[in-house]
Amino acid sequence: MPPSAFAQLDAARQELSAQAAGGTAGRIALEHFSDRVDGLVRQLFESAPHPSSDVAIFALGGYGRRHLCLHSDIDVLVLFGGPIGLAGEQFLRTLLHPLWDVGLDVSHQVREREDLAQLDASNPTFLLALADARPLVGSPALFEEVAAFLDATEPRAFVVASLEQLIDERHAAFNDTPYQLEPDVKDAPGGLRDLTALRSLARATDAALLTRLPADRATLDEAEDFLLRIRSILHLEARRNQNVLSHEMQEKVAERLGYPGTSARQQVERVMSDYFRHARSVSRALKFTRRMAPTPVGRNLVRTRDGIRFVDAAAARSQPESWLPLFQAAIDRGVPVTDGALGLIHAEVNRYDAGEFYPAPADRAAVLAFLTPRPGLYARLSEMHDCGLLGRMFPEFAAISCRVVRDFYHKYTVDEHTLLTIRNLERLGAPSRPGRERFAAQLADLRAPELLVLSLLLHDVGKWRDEEHAVESVRMARQVLERLQLPAADRELVEFLISNHLRMSVAAFRRDIDDPEVVRQFAELVGVEERLKMLCLMTLVDVEAVSLDILTPWREELLWRLYVDTYNQLTLGYGDELIDNAQGGLATLLAQAPPHLSESDIRQFVEGLPRRYLRLFTPDAVYRHVQLARDIQPDHVHAVLEQKGAAWEVTVVTLDKPFLVSNICGVLSSFGMDILRGQAMTNPNGLVLDHFEFADEERFLELNPDGRASVLRALEAVVSGELDVAARLRAREQSLVHRRSGIPHFAPVIHCDNHSSRRYTILEIIEKNQVGLLHRISRVISHQGCNVDLVLIGTEGEKGILVFHITAGGAKLTDAGQAALTAELTRALEGNDEIDQGHRATE
Repeated sequence: MPPSAFAQLDAARQELSAQAAGGTAGRIALEHFSDRVDGLVRQLFESAPHPSSDVAIFALGGYGRRHLCLHSDIDVLVLFGGPIGLAGEQFLRTLLHPLWDVGLDVSHQVREREDLAQLDASNPTFLLALADARPLVGSPALFEEVAAFLDATEPRAFVVASLEQLIDERHAAFNDTPYQLEPDVKDAPGGLRDLTALRSLARATDAALLTRLPADRATLDEAEDFLLRIRSILHLEARRNQNVLSHEMQEKVAERLGYPGTSARQQVERVMSDYFRHARSVSRALKFTRRMAPTPVGRNLVRTRDGIRFVDAAAARSQPESWLPLFQAAIDRGVPVTDGALGLIHAEVNRYDAGEFYPAPADRAAVLAFLTPRPGLYARLSEMHDCGLLGRMFPEFAAISCRVVRDFYHKYTVDEHTLLTIRNLERLGAPSRPGRERFAAQLADLRAPELLVLSLLLHDVGKWRDEEHAVESVRMARQVLERLQLPAADRELVEFLISNHLRMSVAAFRRDIDDPEVVRQFAELVGVEERLKMLCLMTLVDVEAVSLDILTPWREELLWRLYVDTYNQLTLGYGDELIDNAQGGLATLLAQAPPHLSESDIRQFVEGLPRRYLRLFTPDAVYRHVQLARDIQPDHVHAVLEQKGAAWEVTVVTLDKPFLVSNICGVLSSFGMDILRGQAMTNPNGLVLDHFEFADEERFLELNPDGRASVLRALEAVVSGELDVAARLRAREQSLVHRRSGIPHFAPVIHCDNHSSRRYTILEIIEKNQVGLLHRISRVISHQGCNVDLVLIGTEGEKGILVFHITAGGAKLTDAGQAALTAELTRALEGNDEIDQGHRATE
């Protein structure tokens, strides 16, 4: 260290010591001493050999607040813009060693830029110190990054949560009272840390709180200066970092501060009276701040007693994409949006066009997430509508604002009727009326309930014209779907629901639903179970929103009967309906086929599959399946694994093999996958397409870079007979016994039906959803000599609902065959967890 720098530091110490001895080393004196240390750090920084990457020095904690006493720690953060390396280590030695050599107690944190992206919940003290970070010298870019990091939502929320926890822990050590006879002026309730805490809380939540404290700023400034002067004396007298105002130190402090009195006792009583007065002011101010501080809930968003509001109104005015998160935060916490925030949006909303509210993919995904039905959605949508935001985000909806359609049925304006349909759907999540549980189960089973809400929001927008509104609603909805850039399958689903939102009520209330042809035609319209469930729920909430008395119990029962009959048609009899040469969907596939696929390739693959196949998969998916099936040989297993949102999909194409479905399910279960839905279909040429959707609950695919390849290799090895998955699956089942123990037990339901289908025996099984369930059931089916041509998999809470279309020797099962299959399934599901042991001997 240059001699001049040492001399300057020594002079600063002597000056602060003299001020402490005279009782005047309060805030101003400590700030001056901190500035002198700043100068020393900057001088060392400039003289040190710099690494190739950017580097910046920050003062932290008390040093960051410029409250350095004689023996306070010098807390610094050295932040590197890249890897530290040997040059960085040399820089640190050159910077830190001279500070230690002159007797400064340096506590340093060394971090790299990428460390800022990882919050360490086990070290809240560092993040709180970082909240007081004061740039000293170095890269301006790193200064800005730290400031931006601290201003982000997650760190601010983390600061608040950590600060609350540390305050409670610190206060508990002092029995939660500031009235200590030998107080710690730094850590005790009412001490310096409480002053820092209340300011940090206000800064992280609402700076205006500092103007509403029970003690005015001058009172708190006086308390802080008083406590700092005492702390300076304690450091001087103890010659170390001493902060406890012991009985012995109380006499010395009273003398240094010049308290009057004829005895030391009188002086101590007076100084301690002032101490407790100041500590009480600080303690009350902190309690007020903790009680009143808003909680950060999002970027530029806080929760107050009145609801969710913006922190920085000026920033919110110019950031329309930040307005929807305001309402999302209100839903998440079950509170309203404040009147002030609604007024701000109302005043500014007409400045922006629809696309500016969701300009990026993340913003568009947030729109769909917001539309997920749950308590509070109707109230928040109503707030958005009242302040004009809903109509600007969806101009199509604005066209029906306060729209009146006079008829004998509707009791509300079109816009309010629309919002009421969403409220009715929202209420199904916690049904209060007997019988609604069955519809609630439908809602819980939907893969994308937000698409149903979007469909409801747009289903009547065509009523702005006095014409057939469903057609016009679809046309207008396409504009919304284009702006949101929904995938083709989702767009098709929304358009289907809007176009046909009246069809189920007509069939249920104006047709003879006991006529099998009515049910068959309606099943032909919906095609698959997911559309049926959505259309049923849409009809229920739409009719209920017309008026209070139109959806009678009788009508509700008719709607449910139509749903049940159609569901049975789709799951039990729809496998009989095969794709043939006259199928319209096949003609469309051929007309739009890519050049690398021939008409023969497509026909050979598609013809003979159940007609539901064309409803389940988009043309692009069909072409991918055809590609997988090309030139397939008996020993080939062609598989593809894709992520679709939060779930995954695996498609396997191969020629029919024993235990095929069982082995695929076993592989997925052996990797910890939770199978959600599945389809297994066979065409007349023996070509099998198995398609399963599953959740990666254990994050195997996320955490393992080669996870996809591992699953696909295992699938190919097991299906081709090279690998036996049973042992691995049994080990997993045993390891998860206790994890699954919370699932309530109920007897499995097993039912064979030879009447609902012309070609197949329908096997229905309802059993608790557990690891390896599909694997075990399908092994029993194969062990009984049965072939599975179609399998439908669904879940309902903890229940698995499985429907198999099976044959034996190309025909339906005989009565004896059904009895044998049912008996073995019952043994497997009710008690024999080691069913594979008996099967392996026969394979």
